[in-house]
Amino acid sequence: MPTAATTAAPVTDVLLNAVNPKKAVATDSVQADTDKFMTLLVTQLKNQDPMSPLDNAQITSQLAQLSTVTGVNKLNTTLESLKSSYQSAESVQAAGMINHGVLSEGKNIGLADGKAIFGIDLATPADTVDIVIKNAAGKEVDVIQLENQPAGTMPITWDGKASDGKTLGNGNYVFSVEARSGGKVLKDAVGLQFGVVASVSTGAGGVKLNVPTSGQLSMSDIKQIL
Repeated sequence: MPTAATTAAPVTDVLLNAVNPKKAVATDSVQADTDKFMTLLVTQLKNQDPMSPLDNAQITSQLAQLSTVTGVNKLNTTLESLKSSYQSAESVQAAGMINHGVLSEGKNIGLADGKAIFGIDLATPADTVDIVIKNAAGKEVDVIQLENQPAGTMPITWDGKASDGKTLGNGNYVFSVEARSGGKVLKDAVGLQFGVVASVSTGAGGVKLNVPTSGQLSMSDIKQIL
């Protein structure tokens, strides 16, 4: 008696589509992918043509691919968990900075009652550093000269006095930095402005420090906490 043959779709196409997100609609559950794969595999085995049974090598290959997909999904889950833990730790650290002064890249100085704080950041040592301070009208009012400065971040306190010794009024000033080494200008000298962290925000962009005088800053923007 002839054996009735049941035609089944090739294992390679059907099973690969079950686990390959580029060829099938992706599910949100790794377990759902696994269950679907096994259901299709069992169906294939039940309906296979006895005269042309499924290739064991193909089945083994598909099982290996399923294992890879499952492993990648588990890795992604682990990475998301680590990311969440890191963001939580960063949030706690940021919250601890509220009401603390910080230095971040900028050129503004706020003078109040004869005192102002700002800073500079040098990537390399400098023989001389000239800091030129100007008022809101752009007029030069003072020059601070430093010598033999090491690389790194350095906070600076200004007494609010002009070059001629006169006391300047409260308000906003700006400054520029020119550092030299061996007579050559160092292009990596950066000015730092001072601000106080008022609050912390969290969102898709990560943790942000709200500093009224500087705007929203990332943790990586902070050069020094004072």
